[in-house]
Amino acid sequence: MAGLSRAPLFLLALALALALTASSAAGANANAGRPRLVGGLAEADVNEEGVQQALSFALSEYNKASNDAYHSRAMQVVRARKQVVAGMNYFLDVKIGRTTCTKSQPNLAACPFHEQPNLKKEALCSFQIYTVPWLGKTSLVKSSCKNA
Repeated sequence: MAGLSRAPLFLLALALALALTASSAAGANANAGRPRLVGGLAEADVNEEGVQQALSFALSEYNKASNDAYHSRAMQVVRARKQVVAGMNYFLDVKIGRTTCTKSQPNLAACPFHEQPNLKKEALCSFQIYTVPWLGKTSLVKSSCKNA
């Protein structure tokens, strides 16, 4: 009998949970036409501060690992997505290009891209950056590039 007396309470709690989930999902991601899952991937605005910081970190790590004498920088962010975890995952697809500046030069962000065919180099890279801002931790989880 004890199980039967809990059934109405359980059904009420279930109905409330479903109603809350439906109402928050409808407002959270109206543009996509479907509810956003907690921990799921979501499109991110390229101009968002977190995306810009992740992009800067990924390119810095790319340039450190590269044997190229020239600095590379972003030409275009093709796609930016984010995922809330115990911190934030950013998934960036970026078209990068070789600049005319060597890595030893200052102010690399303003370097023009090479135009000469023998020095011009472009690549399409996918980066996964994991950050825990409140701990000051950022890491490049995955990085892959192919010539564009």
